[in-house]
Amino acid sequence: MTGESIIKVRAPATSANLGAGFDTLGMALSLYNIVAVKRVLPSGEFKSEVAGEGARELADVKANLIIKSYHDACDMWNIPSPPGFEMHLNNAIPLNRGLGSSATAVVSGVLIAKELNGVKSPESELLRIMTRIEGHPDNVAPCFLGGMTVGCWDGNDLRYVRLPSLPHDMYVVVAVPDVKVRTSDARKSLPDVVDFGDAVFNLGRAALMAAAWATGQWDMLSWGMDDRIHQRYRAKLFPGGDVIMDRVRDIPGCLGVAISGSGPSVIALSRGKPRKLAETMCRTFSEHGVASLFFVLEGSAGGAKIEALL
Repeated sequence: MTGESIIKVRAPATSANLGAGFDTLGMALSLYNIVAVKRVLPSGEFKSEVAGEGARELADVKANLIIKSYHDACDMWNIPSPPGFEMHLNNAIPLNRGLGSSATAVVSGVLIAKELNGVKSPESELLRIMTRIEGHPDNVAPCFLGGMTVGCWDGNDLRYVRLPSLPHDMYVVVAVPDVKVRTSDARKSLPDVVDFGDAVFNLGRAALMAAAWATGQWDMLSWGMDDRIHQRYRAKLFPGGDVIMDRVRDIPGCLGVAISGSGPSVIALSRGKPRKLAETMCRTFSEHGVASLFFVLEGSAGGAKIEALL
């Protein structure tokens, strides 16, 4: 696939939940997927070329979430017979690893639908459509808006707040094991009923997390990222998950650690040199027979950017 693009979308990876903020908190990370729309095609026709992560799975246009999200957005805007398109995907975000790859597809699909069909829609409406497609705001909100976000969704209405960015001397270390965990499987692992004491525990931690982030009291993050609702169950879905967070949180400079999204990636916030954190995380996975890689990223990444070259 050659030639100039007519639309480009760059969408960041995200880490959702961040411990206590189940389905509510999320942050954008400086790792990006890029979608380039090469040309417009007749309605119902789509072509896709994929480089990088998920190249084999995403080459099937019938299963591609960008195209599905494009159709969903057009349906919500009551656009009859929207045009198809030919696109090239350059994917850096691993699939099914808890880093928001599906959110980048949803956000990209909605923005392409807006641009190709000349839709005039405010930020709040775009994010509401993205959330409706994704099912919850903790990944699509930071992917679209950037930074750290708090989102509340009742199935129809959305309220959200974008919090200040992390300081530039704070690193986000992400360890990504060579294991896939589908979000649907991770949700099936959760109990139907939550203990009252655990619910109170998480309410306090999530509130503390948001307040500490908003006021820059970063030493509070270790408490704010504690959780009793989902992590203990999801940690059993991948090798090393039941020990890695205990090992990492005691390392000097670690401000907090959590399963990223639904896992199996693990994210740690660090002030200072992140090498010890990364080594410990990857060594733990290795001890449990799993290869892994790590990223040292910025937690102050901007949101999705769309560039129209028509």
